[in-house]
Amino acid sequence: MRKFSLIGIAMLIVSIPTFAGGLLTNTNQHPAFLRMLSRGATTEIDAALSNPAGLAFLPKDGFHVSLSIQSAFQTRNIDADFLTYNGLAMVDGKPAPTTAPFKKYYEGKAAAPVIPSIFAAYKKGDWTISGFFAITGGGGKASFDDGLPLFESAAMASIFQGSLKGLAAGKPLMTPDKYKINSAMDGRQYIYSAQLGLTYKINDWLSAFAGGRMNYFTGGYEGFLDAKAGDTNLLPLALDCDQTGWGLTPVIGVDMKWNKLNFGAKYEFKTNMNIENKINKLDYPDEAEALVAGYKNGVNTPNDIPSMLSVAVAYEFLPVLRASVEYHFYDDKNAGMAGDKQKYLTKGTNEYLAGIEWDVTKHLTLSCGGQITDYGLSDNFQSDTSFSCDSYTLGFGAKVKLTERAAINVGYMWTTYEDYTKASQNYNGTGLSGTNVYSRTNKVFGLSIDYRF
Repeated sequence: MRKFSLIGIAMLIVSIPTFAGGLLTNTNQHPAFLRMLSRGATTEIDAALSNPAGLAFLPKDGFHVSLSIQSAFQTRNIDADFLTYNGLAMVDGKPAPTTAPFKKYYEGKAAAPVIPSIFAAYKKGDWTISGFFAITGGGGKASFDDGLPLFESAAMASIFQGSLKGLAAGKPLMTPDKYKINSAMDGRQYIYSAQLGLTYKINDWLSAFAGGRMNYFTGGYEGFLDAKAGDTNLLPLALDCDQTGWGLTPVIGVDMKWNKLNFGAKYEFKTNMNIENKINKLDYPDEAEALVAGYKNGVNTPNDIPSMLSVAVAYEFLPVLRASVEYHFYDDKNAGMAGDKQKYLTKGTNEYLAGIEWDVTKHLTLSCGGQITDYGLSDNFQSDTSFSCDSYTLGFGAKVKLTERAAINVGYMWTTYEDYTKASQNYNGTGLSGTNVYSRTNKVFGLSIDYRF
C-alpha cells in the first residue's frame, strides 16, 4: 500500500501550486470594458490600464478619477469517467485484479463578489501622470466540495493494491464498496496591482507612455482526503498553506490620433514572480518526507505573469457612433510556471476583440462587444487542479452622463467555454484508463463612477 499511497501524496503535493483559485482575470478591470470589451484605443479614464498613452488626448486638463466595483462568479467542473479496481478473478490459474467503471461529476465554484479598483490621471498640457490600483489576476476563491478526481482515483487504486498484501493473512480485499471517501479542496488567488506612469504628447497626433506596475500575490490552499472503513482512516491526507510573492511589470505604450481614427498599442513586459510557501498544516506518512521536501516553508515556485502585447484601432463613423477592434498576445510559453508546465503549451494565447457604442442621447450611451480567446492547450498542460478552455465572451452595458464632470458605467459580460476532453491510459498514475471532460462558465457584473475635478 505504501507505494501507491506515496503516488497519491506526490500528486497532491506537486500539483497544488498550480491550482487556480477561480482565475477570474479580466483584460481590463474597469466596467467600461465589460460593456464594450474592446478598449485598447480608448482615450477615457479607463485608458490608465488599457491604453495609457491615450490619456494625452483627454478632452480637458485637470484631475480625473474613476471608482469601480465588479462581481465575478465562475464554475470549474470535471465530468470524470475512469476505471477502478473492484475485485479479483482467476486468469490462467492465478488471481488478477478486475476493474469496473467509476463515474462522477465534480463541481467547482469560484466567486469574487467584490473586485474594487481605482483609476486616476492628472493632465496638464502635454504631460499626464496616471495610475491605478486593482486586483488584476486571480481574484477569487474556488471550492471543490467533493474533492477532485485526481485525488480520489489515486486513493482508490492505492487502497486496493495495499489490501492485496493482507489477503494471505485473512484480511478483506478493500474494494470501493467497503469504504467511503470524503475529500474537499479550496483554493484562493489574488494579485493586487498598483501602476504609476507618465504620458507625453509628442505632437498633435502622437503620444507615448512609460511606467511600471507592482504586483503582489497572495493565495492559499486547504484540502483533505479521508478514506474510512468503519472507524479506520485508510489514507489520511491534509494540506493547509499560504503563498505570497511579488513582481514588477514595466509597461510602455503609444497612441496615434488622426481626426476620427485612433490607434493604441501597449506592451507589458514579463513579470518574474516566485510564490513562497508557508505551511500551516501538512499531514502525510513518515515515508513521504522526501517527496514533500520541496514544499517546506520558504520554498519558492515560479508563477510568472506573461508579457502581453495589445494593439487596437477605434473609428468614429458618426458623432454618435464609434467602433473598435483589438488584438492581444500573451507569451505564456516563455513565462515560468510550476513544474515547467508552460513547455506543454503549443503556442501563446491569442485574443480577438471588437466593440461598438452608440450615443442614444447626449446623456445615454449603449454599447456591446465580443471577445474570442484561443489558448495553445494540450493534454499534458491540462490537469484537475489547473485547466483552461478556449472561450467566447459577450458583453453589453451603458454609460450615463450625469453632468459635464460625472458619468456612470455599468456593464455585464458572460463567457462560453469550449469543453476540453482529456483521455488517458494511465489515469492519474493508476495504470488504468480514464477520461475527464473539463468545462467552465464565467459571469461578471461591474459598476463605476467617473469624475473630473
